[in-house]
Amino acid sequence: MPDNTFPQLDPLIHAPARLHILSLLAHATTLDFLYLLHATQLTRGNLSSHLSKLEQAGYIQIEKTFRGKYPLTLCRLTDTGREALRTYHQAMQSILDGLKPALFTPRKKKP
Repeated sequence: MPDNTFPQLDPLIHAPARLHILSLLAHATTLDFLYLLHATQLTRGNLSSHLSKLEQAGYIQIEKTFRGKYPLTLCRLTDTGREALRTYHQAMQSILDGLKPALFTPRKKKP
């Protein structure tokens, strides 16, 4: 009998675009807005919206500065964000591990 209790997934991270953003930031010290824009293939408005939500949750820190005369927006994963992503990963791994018996065990055919 399968266990129907699943770990709770953080809905803020579970959104595909935000998961993609956090995954990119987990591998870097900081990334700029244009890099994230090209890597995620989101629109500027959509990326800005997702970044704002992640910043409000304390998962990322956004620094607005200038490179010469040009505005530069830098993003980095906070310790809170890294821990939330780690917790999300563990919860998702638990869910996926629970699927193994159903996906990889041959079912008996009815006579």
